[in-house]
Amino acid sequence: MKRRALLALGLLPLCVPAGAQPARVAAAPQPRALALSAADRTDVARIEAYLNGLRTLRARFLQVAPDGAISQGNAWIERPGRMRFEYDPPSPLLLVAGNGGGMFYDKQLKQVTSFPLSSTPLGILLADKLKLEGAVTISGIERMPGQIQVSMFRTDSPGDGSLTLVFADKPLSLRQWMITDPQQRETTVSLFNVALGGRFDQKLFETADPRLLE
Repeated sequence: MKRRALLALGLLPLCVPAGAQPARVAAAPQPRALALSAADRTDVARIEAYLNGLRTLRARFLQVAPDGAISQGNAWIERPGRMRFEYDPPSPLLLVAGNGGGMFYDKQLKQVTSFPLSSTPLGILLADKLKLEGAVTISGIERMPGQIQVSMFRTDSPGDGSLTLVFADKPLSLRQWMITDPQQRETTVSLFNVALGGRFDQKLFETADPRLLE
């Protein structure tokens, strides 16, 4: 898959093929742990409870890439570890994740790029039992009227990038996330027409089906 496609999805630095040498860039500042207040800990507990209760989600999405390119499509998320992002035409891209791995399909180029889900910031959201401590470190919490957002990174690899989850508040409802890569390039995904619950056909998350390139 072309580098521009991976960059548009916010996961280029995490999916460089073995042996490839990415261009040298100036080192970006790494995220730092936030000293949590009592109010922060209360909100973190609420967010953990909400996300761990969220098992399936279907929605329309709108994605803004680091270069400003906008794309839309349909998204399915099934925790733990499964997701499907089906981009509307004319985009040839499809993202499928399941069984611990993810695949990017470029139908136009007939190319597939695989990556381990555990290496991506978005993998935090898809964990079976999400815990915002230990393996995950919180780097920021912001509160606005009717909204709360929390930023985080993998504790053992802060240089891999960070994930910010944005929720509507009272009641909590996931509405958006931002993935920031090691070069501080940000990809934003906003969710619309969100439907929670229900069961999905598991074929949606199959990553080895050659028909996905058709």
